[in-house]
Amino acid sequence: MLASIADRLSRLVQRYLPDAFVIAVLLTLLVFGIGIFLKPAEPLSLVKSFGDGFWVYLTFTMQIVLLLLTGMVLASVPFVKKALQQLAKWADTPTKAYVYTFCLSGAAYYINWGLAVVVGAILVREIGRRNQNVHFPLLVAAAYSPTALYTAGLSSSIGLTVATKDHFLADLMGVIPTSETIFSPSTIIIFLVLFVTMPVIICLMAPKGQVTPYEEKIIQKINLQTGVEATPASRLETTPILGVVTGLIGMVYVTHEFILGRDLDLNIINLLFLSLGLIFHGSLRSFGEAFKEAAGSTSPIILQFPFYAGIIAVLTSSGLGESIIQGMTSIANKETFDIFTYWTAGIVNLLAPSGGGQWALQGPLQVPAGMNLGVDPSTIAMAVGWGDAWTNLIQPFWALPILSIVGLHIRHIMGYCFILAVWVGIVTTVLMVFLY
Repeated sequence: MLASIADRLSRLVQRYLPDAFVIAVLLTLLVFGIGIFLKPAEPLSLVKSFGDGFWVYLTFTMQIVLLLLTGMVLASVPFVKKALQQLAKWADTPTKAYVYTFCLSGAAYYINWGLAVVVGAILVREIGRRNQNVHFPLLVAAAYSPTALYTAGLSSSIGLTVATKDHFLADLMGVIPTSETIFSPSTIIIFLVLFVTMPVIICLMAPKGQVTPYEEKIIQKINLQTGVEATPASRLETTPILGVVTGLIGMVYVTHEFILGRDLDLNIINLLFLSLGLIFHGSLRSFGEAFKEAAGSTSPIILQFPFYAGIIAVLTSSGLGESIIQGMTSIANKETFDIFTYWTAGIVNLLAPSGGGQWALQGPLQVPAGMNLGVDPSTIAMAVGWGDAWTNLIQPFWALPILSIVGLHIRHIMGYCFILAVWVGIVTTVLMVFLY
């Protein structure tokens, strides 16, 4: 039954859901329209907010682009590619493929969401190449769907923020240790229940008949060695020494930072992947060509991320975000506050898909309102975090990296992600009633 529903919904979504860039532009216009309605005398101030905020994510955009490029370049190293192929062999049936992909991607999301982006994308490509009986859009959805779990992991934006000394709400809520947020029994239970049940839903959505297999892009590769004179310049391009030495310098830095206790962040992951790629590719020419081959998949990210930065800026300056939050919390009491916070965070995330950015918008309003009712601030923080992660399933922003690598559009996976979002929303809401 669920497979039939998923198939119909998927076909409907593929017919009517536009490209992710079109969605970003439509959301921009929607937020502008509502903002002008709320502040009809200040349209130019909204335009200024959009322009000022448009470039806020430039650093983050480059981090994500490098994450994808360095990960894909590392994956193209022969022995790494062979290892991935060996892992993919275990997924020799469709059911094993869906469950295996979700579990490995989910484990990666628990460690670090940035790492999971590359791990999931490369894994589904290898499984798709080897197993033509797998419905590839559903397989990609299986790799992406653990995004709903990231807030319980080691890279939880909100959980780590409130545990940081002198964070921006420290005077109000104090510093909350991770033992009360991402490592609390309530968080662990919700994580485990979702981790066990989501693959079941994915398998139940698998089509019974014709599937859409993986189609590999045919890339014409040039043999750079043919007809090239052995000159001092070409020797510099092909010698392994330059890449190995440069890569080792990067590895020394990464090792030193870990010894000093630095957390696993995007910058460290990028330098780690970059350094390993330089070491293992054998030459700077090979490394550069692998980068060039991978570069085309990053264009949607470069194009769309600035638009979402502008949306977040307008959402804040127009008062729309504040109106949504206050409207939901005004009807809550002590027993229901965490549920309304969760739902509110899910709605806000559709317009402002950034955990840190959302907490900066929602935290100053949600925390004092909840504390006035006697709600534990750690519960408020995690409710916002779970809501942010929940609607990542149906927000194109975070799906762009994996879609860029595997060559699909958001419409190909959104039908499956929507059903998963319904399941995650129901399960998390019910568990919060008993656990928070």
